[in-house]
Amino acid sequence: MNIFCVMKPLNLNVFYLMCRQKTSTFSSIAVNINGQTDDVLQFEGVKGETKRDKSGLLQQHKNILRNKNPYSTAHSWIHSTEKYQRKMFARYGLESGVDPRICFPKKNEIQAQALCEKQIEPKAFADMVVTSRFAEQQQIDEINRREEAIIRNMEKLEQWKKDLQNKMQKKEADALAAKQRKERLIEEVRRHFGYKVDPRDEKFKEVLEQKEKEEKKVQREAKRQAKEQKLMAKLAGNSL
Repeated sequence: MNIFCVMKPLNLNVFYLMCRQKTSTFSSIAVNINGQTDDVLQFEGVKGETKRDKSGLLQQHKNILRNKNPYSTAHSWIHSTEKYQRKMFARYGLESGVDPRICFPKKNEIQAQALCEKQIEPKAFADMVVTSRFAEQQQIDEINRREEAIIRNMEKLEQWKKDLQNKMQKKEADALAAKQRKERLIEEVRRHFGYKVDPRDEKFKEVLEQKEKEEKKVQREAKRQAKEQKLMAKLAGNSL
């Protein structure tokens, strides 16, 4: 790697002494016979120390490593956009060279944002608060109604148990009464024939069916009379 230095013409002896004082070496230096250099030499360093950069990185990449703005001037149309400049200011601050005023929205942007929010959320904030509180109160009222209904049902639970037991007992009693009635009818049919008859016999079935019809007729008549008596008692009570 050749390092060039811009310097005034020197004689050979002075140049030789300067090279011996340096810690780094030069790969190639062209010197003419008269003691003057033919190439331009450039020295970089602090307090006489020569620094070399062998990374091969581009300047923008070096700036990124040094936490600086990659580009001091715009190299693409993207670098001139507000979004990119705001991003650079947010990352590098004032050292980015970006005007801080660009980070604040413009008047037309504020108006456009307000119009967009108005279209998306047409209701004002106060209206939204009222609506939210109303919905919350409705939910609380619904919970209270359910709790009250549960309390009422728990109070009726014992009565429901009793009603269920009575219903089951009545059903069992009705089934037992029907069974006994059927057995009684069968016994009456057997007495009708005067001898033991197989219940599967057709004649037995016919007589049994006739007996069942007659009994149902008697039951209907008894219900009708009970209903009439109940109605007469009610009318008599109202007349008093």
